[in-house]
Amino acid sequence: MELDNTIVLRPRFHMDVALPMNEILEHATKIKEEVKEDFRVKISNHHIFLFITLAKRKYYSPHLHLELEEKEDKTTHVKGLFGPDQTVWTFFMFLHFIIAGVFLVFLMMAYSHWTLKQSTTIDFVIMGLMIVFWFALYFQARINRKKCQPQMHKLEELTHKILRHKI
Repeated sequence: MELDNTIVLRPRFHMDVALPMNEILEHATKIKEEVKEDFRVKISNHHIFLFITLAKRKYYSPHLHLELEEKEDKTTHVKGLFGPDQTVWTFFMFLHFIIAGVFLVFLMMAYSHWTLKQSTTIDFVIMGLMIVFWFALYFQARINRKKCQPQMHKLEELTHKILRHKI
């Protein structure tokens, strides 16, 4: 998977595997014990979640969610979604909502000050800072994604091992 030239912060992929879904789930259950030193594998219905173990995890470590969809011809369509740790992602989204809220409040205040013929300088300065913070969050997410690429490739290799699919 090409990760370097994409703007997406949570990369996705799709593939078709010539195995039935129950066989993939059984194979994932067997591999779960083999890789427990490096990875944690969680299986729930037709979903497989792959995590880096706590001992090797960093704050930017990714996880991989695989969704299995059985097709009519007994093959399986696999949807993969890389993402950061749920706590980090929740905090990241919380910061985005706070920044957006502050931006909107000062946008409304700027409009009120403008209609009342008062100074809007502070309002526009704070709105400008919020835009800078938005870009800072985006670039920090890009830096974290770049740091976690080796772990993403390890999770991708584990996925191919589970799916018995050649890289």
